[in-house]
This record gives sequence, C-alpha cells and structure tokens, in this order.
Amino acid sequence: MFNVEAPKINRVPIAVCVVCISAGAIASNRTVSPWPLVGGVLIGLYFLFALKVVQQWEKGVKLRLGRYVGLRGPGLFLIVPVVETLSMFVDQRVRVTSVTAESTLTRDTVPVDVNAIVFWLVWNAEKSILEVENYLEAITMSAQSALRESIGRHELAQMITDREALGRELQKILDEKTTPWGITVQSVEIRDVKIPQALEDAMSRQAQAERERQARIILGQAETEISNSFVQAASAYAENPIALHLRAMNMLYEAIKEKGSMVIVPSSAVETMGLGGSLATASLAKTQG
Repeated sequence: MFNVEAPKINRVPIAVCVVCISAGAIASNRTVSPWPLVGGVLIGLYFLFALKVVQQWEKGVKLRLGRYVGLRGPGLFLIVPVVETLSMFVDQRVRVTSVTAESTLTRDTVPVDVNAIVFWLVWNAEKSILEVENYLEAITMSAQSALRESIGRHELAQMITDREALGRELQKILDEKTTPWGITVQSVEIRDVKIPQALEDAMSRQAQAERERQARIILGQAETEISNSFVQAASAYAENPIALHLRAMNMLYEAIKEKGSMVIVPSSAVETMGLGGSLATASLAKTQG
C-alpha cells in the first residue's frame, strides 16, 4: 500500500526490440549469414533496456551507478543500460488519502471515531525522493497524528457543527510539515464524526427536551400577550359602555346566524344592554327563513 511506484513495463521498447530482431532475421535470410540476426538481437536488447517512456503526469528518477542525476520525462528518452537506471516514478497528480482516528478523546473527554480525506500532490519530485524515504507512508501517518492532535483540542459540539474549521486547521498543520518534502496538502475534509450510541441517545433526548422547553416558553408568551390584550380591551370598554354593548350584540349575532345553534342569554344581560328588541327581531327573521 505504501510502496513508491516502480517503473512500468512499456510496449514501445518491446515493439522496437521485436522490429530490430525481425529486421535482423530478414537480413540474415537474404545474406545467408547469422551476423545480421545477431546484430538485430543485440540492438533490440539495447533498445529494450535503454528506451524508457514516462507518462505526462509522472517524473522518472534517474540514477547513475546509484547516484541521483536528475528527473526524466514526460515522454520518450534513452538511458545507458547497466550504468543508469530508472528507479521509480513520481505521480504529480492530486491524490486522495483516507485517514481514520478511532476512539480518540475530545477536549471534553468524549470518545469519537473521525474519518477524513486528505487532498495532496507532489510539487517537487526531487525533494519527495531525497528528503523522505517513503512519502506515501509519511503522508498517511502524519495525517493520522495531526487528526488525533486536533481532536484533542476541540470539544464535541465544535467538531459536529464546524467541520470546515477543523479541516482548515488540519490542512495548515500538514502543509507546514510536508512542504520541506516537496509535497503540498491542498485541503482536508472531515467526512464523518461518530460518537457512542448511548451518548447519541442522550443527546437526542436533550434536544427533544430543549424543543419542548422552547414550545412551553412560546406558549407562555402567547398567553401573556393575550391577557394583556384583554386588559387593554377591558380598560377601553370600561370607559365606553356603548362600545361594550355593541360588542356583545355582535357576538350574539355571530352565534345566532349559524344554523342549528342555540344561545342562552341571562335576562339581566338582555335588560342591561337593551337587547330585547334586537333578539326578538333576530329570532323572527330566523323563523321566517
């Protein structure tokens, strides 16, 4: 998983080798001599080991008798067989590494499992080869250590509600560590934060209780506003009895106009408001209707 990529077998050197051997065999048949075939085989073997092809997104590390002499590629080039070797390829595309921190304690001592993905790339292939033995393994182990360290500095609520801040902090820590290796960390994304099931149930009950508390507060505020409105209305009616009578008549009218409804009004209220004539008229109209 953590091995640096080795050179891949390419079809171009094989094809050139086959062409050289075939040309030597044809020339040997025409001249009735084995030397053209021998020459074709030798030339073909030379190109088989000397021709190298590096892909557009890669750099090849060239060594001469074990000493680093530079990078080659992308494209087709020649090396001196035996004396020079192409030891490894360095992929310079953006890569994704998944890291996990299991049962790590937060600042408020809550064990969590955190999954994150790290986006990084090699911007200097020479440094990545010469400064660190295995940069793939180094990136993975550094990301895990930084993730655990960052978890310990944050509380659970912060990790759940502000994952972007945690990702930016991890990206900054990793980038400072990997820049001397010729590697840059572009971003870190927190994919999942898992907490124990018992704690998750307790948090759910707490959230439900908080919602019920808010509902009761809102209901109490509504009752207070309604009572205040009644007090204001009572003050207004106390200063203007006629308005109170009109309001009472309107209420009786609204109740009587509904079909099949019955309203019982005390006689004292009728006499006080002078509603006898009004009620008789309304009853007569309803009977005729």
